[in-house]
Amino acid sequence: MRSLQLARFRILQRLPVAVERQWWRRRPRLDADVVAGGGCDPVALPAGHRSAALPDRLSFSSTTPRLITHPCEKNIALYLGKQVFFTTDNFETSLLPFAIPTSMQVGAPEVTSAHFAGSLLLLVVAQKVYIYDYENHSWNVTFGIRHPVTHVSGDNCCYTQTPFCMEISNLVFAYFRGDQISQTYIYYSNTGGFIFWKYHDDRQAEITGSLGGIFQFFSLSQVGMLVVDQGKGMFKYSDHPLNRSLGLSFDYNGTLDILIVPGHRGILLLWFEHSLLFSHNAGQLVDTVRVKKGDQTLFSSMFEANVTIHNIAVNENELAVITREDNLYYGNLGVLPSSVIKIADQHVWSEAAALMFRSPGMVEILTPLQDAAFPAFDFQKCLVNIQALLMDPEFHIGRCTIEFLTGEFVHSMHNIDMNSQLELTALLIPQPGTSLVPLVMVSNPHSLGFQAAFYESGHTLDGNTKYNLDIYLKQQQHWGRTDPNFTSSLKRATISTLTVDIANKEISCVDFKPLSTLISVGCDLDKKIVIQNKISACSKGVLEALTLQDNYSFIIEKQFYDPSFQGQPSSQDLRVPYSYKQLGCPLLVYYDTPWKPVVELWRKDTFQEIVEAEYVLLEVNGQFSYRYSLTAKTALCTSQPQNWTTMIKEFGAPFFWNRENYVSCHDPNRNATLRWPDVQYQILGGRTANQIIFSHNNGIYVFYISIVDPYYSYCKLETLFSIYVYGAFPMPLGFAGIIILLFISSILGSVWVAYLTPKLLRTRRGHRIRRFVVQLCGRCKTACGCFQCSASATAGVGTEPPGHHPTPQGGRAEH
Repeated sequence: MRSLQLARFRILQRLPVAVERQWWRRRPRLDADVVAGGGCDPVALPAGHRSAALPDRLSFSSTTPRLITHPCEKNIALYLGKQVFFTTDNFETSLLPFAIPTSMQVGAPEVTSAHFAGSLLLLVVAQKVYIYDYENHSWNVTFGIRHPVTHVSGDNCCYTQTPFCMEISNLVFAYFRGDQISQTYIYYSNTGGFIFWKYHDDRQAEITGSLGGIFQFFSLSQVGMLVVDQGKGMFKYSDHPLNRSLGLSFDYNGTLDILIVPGHRGILLLWFEHSLLFSHNAGQLVDTVRVKKGDQTLFSSMFEANVTIHNIAVNENELAVITREDNLYYGNLGVLPSSVIKIADQHVWSEAAALMFRSPGMVEILTPLQDAAFPAFDFQKCLVNIQALLMDPEFHIGRCTIEFLTGEFVHSMHNIDMNSQLELTALLIPQPGTSLVPLVMVSNPHSLGFQAAFYESGHTLDGNTKYNLDIYLKQQQHWGRTDPNFTSSLKRATISTLTVDIANKEISCVDFKPLSTLISVGCDLDKKIVIQNKISACSKGVLEALTLQDNYSFIIEKQFYDPSFQGQPSSQDLRVPYSYKQLGCPLLVYYDTPWKPVVELWRKDTFQEIVEAEYVLLEVNGQFSYRYSLTAKTALCTSQPQNWTTMIKEFGAPFFWNRENYVSCHDPNRNATLRWPDVQYQILGGRTANQIIFSHNNGIYVFYISIVDPYYSYCKLETLFSIYVYGAFPMPLGFAGIIILLFISSILGSVWVAYLTPKLLRTRRGHRIRRFVVQLCGRCKTACGCFQCSASATAGVGTEPPGHHPTPQGGRAEH
């Protein structure tokens, strides 16, 4: 590739060289660039070769270019103009125009919107959404969108890739900008754009106006919809307490592009050619960006400055604007109303020029230049050192009064679980002879409240005073100082951003950006529950740990389990393998004692407390040989309680009973009657003394436990544990057993009498008994004579002659 000569020029003659324009000399890497541009269709062809398999080159629908940089990966960017360029090295190498494979059949390859979602690039081409995975160099078509769309929107989380952070990056909206809200179709995706679903707003059909955009404002934990009606724009929010009314209106004189400033602080920039608006609270208040010179305000808005905005660039704390009048404007994005100052009057604008921040205080103006000998493009770069320019006395900018501003909480994400709190500290050092007034702000005051203490903490080696700023944070509702109508729902997890800045900070403090951190008022992923197991079956010698580890299994008899969890006996016994690695040694439980587990809360490897919240148990194999000690009536329920039968019927499978779908039967606001008071109450813990009572059945039970109290933790606290029930002796016999026992006893009794009677009659006691019987018969002979005669006649047996007394064998008669 031919070499291009470097060129340098001065923006202002009295300043050092602040702007550098470079044409990069590297030969285009055709194979890599073509793969990046063509995706699935390899088109690494020699220059000048034409083929029908060439992909469709993309173009941007707007007359002015856009430059979209990845919020987290600063070297990844997309240039949208007459040609579209995608780079993974900050435009360092020559690039082929970005193209989409012909197999996608997009028709006219015109891009109307683009968005980075993690490692994916989403493009709206010909009113459809396509996905380019730049890590795998592959293209995909989205699923679920059945109507035309023009724009996609989303945000990115640049902290550690936790599941929570990935959820932020994966949430994307797709919509048709300018369509009537009451009739339009809005789609959302929580898979990074692969699958979309229809987004439903309960009051969408009632809204009058057109759709200016829809966004997930994570800093406010709200979905915000821009409603445009009769030259006014206002944001409508999705959840309590902001859903009760629309935000304040602002002038909407043209089709505004909306930029969500990285960092989740709720800062928005809304702009088109003749307007630049700013919001620091996710659209609740929208104001104009002022044009200033020193402390003096020249114009209250860019519209009054009578300029035509060509392109803008933002990072977490800075704003740059280039106009068609060859002006470059620069400003800070702080907690105070935003303003910009005019930097240059030299030639910095061209029709294809776009802006980006290379680093804090360093603005880059990029312009694509086509190579005469190759199909690739090089990028001319003009680097502007803002901080060097701000030192010019002409701008009347005071020196920065900050010497040091830091906090250990920066660039990290923190959690505040329910009933928890957080303490953070910042260190501030002012310049000698100056003082600082710190500002502390949370982006979502409906959810997160704080107290701050600012105090002197020592001196530096140079004698400067050091100050500490201690910030105590917890949920707004737990401070007890706010009206319930102001706070968001306690059951709903939310997000907020904490920002520490300096009041009236000079624009010259380029290197001292605000301290900011993302705070999740939600699940602390380091929390878990553990079942206390002080007395195990192994420690008492009932079971052996080595046996349990050696592919141990146990049998559940068919009359004691139901695979459908409905309490019906099964048709055959069940052999269950025991997972010692997961369950350890079972907890030992005596069957005749009402029982419930002792649940411990742990954070990482540190014990926190005994859990007193409500929870539920379910035997994972379907065993039902246990019951609960309380009924709905004895548990003092005012409405019908939930149970496993109703939950399984509602959700189609077990183990889906958790804090998100639990409804307490003690809730006074629940409009449901107690229809079946004698049904078992299957919730343990909380306000009741409910317990488990086991039947006469020894053996191993494996329980699933889930904390269902919605006000204990935002986490889905659940686990598995096992117990061994012992001490159940054989049950008493039934009626059939009693009959058999009496029959056997009668036989044994007859044998005993037949054996013992002859021996008894030979003794003196036997003689007395015989004599007594003879005398008794003699006395009743008269009374029984007729009966004996008739009985003898009936039986065919003669009577003994009178006076005859039979003598026992071997004995003698006694009178």
